[in-house]
Amino acid sequence: MSFDIERIRKSTRRITKFLRKNSKTPSPNAIHNLRISTRTLETTFITLGLNSKRKVKRLLRGLGDVRKRAGKVRDMDVLTADTLTVRQDGDEDCQVQLLEYLGAERNKCARKLRLVIEAASPQLRRDLKRNSKRVKKLLKRAESNPAGSHEIPVTMARAIQLSSELGSPARLSRNNLHPYRLKVKELRNVLQLSDQAGGQEFLEKLGEVKDAIGEWHDWEELIAIAAQLLDHGPSCNLMKHLRETSNSKYERAFLLTSHFRDSYLKSERPKRGTHHTRTATLSAPVLRATSAIAQH
Repeated sequence: MSFDIERIRKSTRRITKFLRKNSKTPSPNAIHNLRISTRTLETTFITLGLNSKRKVKRLLRGLGDVRKRAGKVRDMDVLTADTLTVRQDGDEDCQVQLLEYLGAERNKCARKLRLVIEAASPQLRRDLKRNSKRVKKLLKRAESNPAGSHEIPVTMARAIQLSSELGSPARLSRNNLHPYRLKVKELRNVLQLSDQAGGQEFLEKLGEVKDAIGEWHDWEELIAIAAQLLDHGPSCNLMKHLRETSNSKYERAFLLTSHFRDSYLKSERPKRGTHHTRTATLSAPVLRATSAIAQH
């Protein structure tokens, strides 16, 4: 297997830089990169089974706290951008009120992120530096001696397991579509540990599904906030627009995900009257993606 060690290096650099600077007003791009980078390292340590070690556990707790706080800031950035896309005549006051609220919440979330980083550093930076070096050395050794390493088979096994789980639940709905996105996201993160191009098609489809479901969920979150914040009754044009957009995003996400499952998962639906989950076998593109992990 050819691990994407440069991706791990880049993620480590980005996190270290963010922690060291700990800006009062981090940019949306910096927050987005921080979340991607922390998730990359978390996936690497967990997939390779290093999360059972005490010092790695401490690092993962620290990274997890930072990622979750950064996620709150990122949510406000995304919801603000969505709100700014609304073009309507009338009820502009509702839009302004919503934007002001999101801006204030963003500032609160950014302050909390800053406090988490202040409390965790410099121990988190030391743990990050030490364990990142360790995992890079481990992956280089696995590449030079594939037959004598366990990193390749455990990574491939994890990818196959996650791919098989994409057949569940048997039927998608508004209630389970977002949790399904988490499965898609996790599998995509594991497959990205490899720098081989064999699974590029499948990776792109996973990304499309992840993004489509995420967009719908963002609008649902925006509706929930607006419903509590605004008091303009059922005739509010902004609320109507938010709901219409959310319904449209849901239809797109549902169709895209359903087509993805039909195309990439050979499955048998549960028999009527049973409670068994849908059974999935892996199609050729999925097998190419998981097999690319073993290539070197």
